[in-house]
Amino acid sequence: MAATKIPLIKPVISDEVKRMVADVLDSGYLTEGPQTRAFEQSVAAFVGAPHALAVTSCTTGLELALRCLGIGPGDEVVVPDYTYPATAAVVNIVGATAVVADVDPRTLLVDYDALNAAVTERTRAAIPVSLFGNPLDWDRLGRIKERHGLFMVEDAACALGSSYKGRMTGSLADITVFSHHPRKFITTGEGGTVTTARADWAEWMHSYKHFGMAPAASREGTHFERVGTNYKLSNVLAAIGLAQMRDVHGLLAGRRALAARYAELLAGVPGVALPETTPGGEHSVQTFCVLVEDRDRIMAELRGQGIEAQIGTYSLHMHRAYAENPLCRLGEDLRGSREAFTRSLALPLFNGMRPGEQNRVVEALAALVA
Repeated sequence: MAATKIPLIKPVISDEVKRMVADVLDSGYLTEGPQTRAFEQSVAAFVGAPHALAVTSCTTGLELALRCLGIGPGDEVVVPDYTYPATAAVVNIVGATAVVADVDPRTLLVDYDALNAAVTERTRAAIPVSLFGNPLDWDRLGRIKERHGLFMVEDAACALGSSYKGRMTGSLADITVFSHHPRKFITTGEGGTVTTARADWAEWMHSYKHFGMAPAASREGTHFERVGTNYKLSNVLAAIGLAQMRDVHGLLAGRRALAARYAELLAGVPGVALPETTPGGEHSVQTFCVLVEDRDRIMAELRGQGIEAQIGTYSLHMHRAYAENPLCRLGEDLRGSREAFTRSLALPLFNGMRPGEQNRVVEALAALVA
């Protein structure tokens, strides 16, 4: 009899989630509305940011941030090479040039020296990524920001719940964007949240994601102040995330306990290393990633045993969309990113994962690296 499959992730769909979604469906008010506002408020309160805006995805949220900052053709934005392609794609979408910097293969985060060296007179911003939930070093980023006068837009797709020196991700960058994709532990099916401390930026982004409408308090009837688009998050999707946010501390604690148990089980396994967490940071463990040699073989073998392992993420320079892109300037040496890509392996981790499932993953991995 085949072993039960162990998935990479399972979204938390509780009875409370189902009830809240059903309430929205029964109400007939399906577009952006009260549940969306409540979801935004819950995220803002959790991360300690004065303003939060729910959007259709982390990708559209990043685009919204760049447009709010006036970044476009002729400008440069520095991004890490080891990241999901959306981080760089949004730079091109607004017409700017993505400047790709190497990463530190020990943390999998942007190499701060490489980021600093990538800045030119055309650089307006950087989009550092708190990859897999590992928080960024905001002391170092702060010095780079001050030295060059840059905007810092954090791609915190995986980092809701992480913190640096006691301050929550979402309250540290000029603008931060989270993902609520189904692989995230707080999910809305598809969606994202943008946070900022600046009221004027929040107002601009709110207008842009509502077709450019002026704030209700400042208009008689409907008035459009700018050309905008529709990046609204519906009440239906927001209700899923709102129900999960009511237990965000418990869900985070559960993930961290599972990650600690993985680390304990793997401590004596030769050939398996864990990425380093930023000193002073607390990881949200959206993804539990290990570093191994011969990653592709091991991943295939695990999948063959019913264990849904996955690559960590992508190295942009290895893909034609970025390697042959006139609006993408690659760093000269991206060896850290190549090492990160070839060695990173994401293991199953989800709320409700049983000890026996973790044991099975670790035993299978240990046998394959031996």
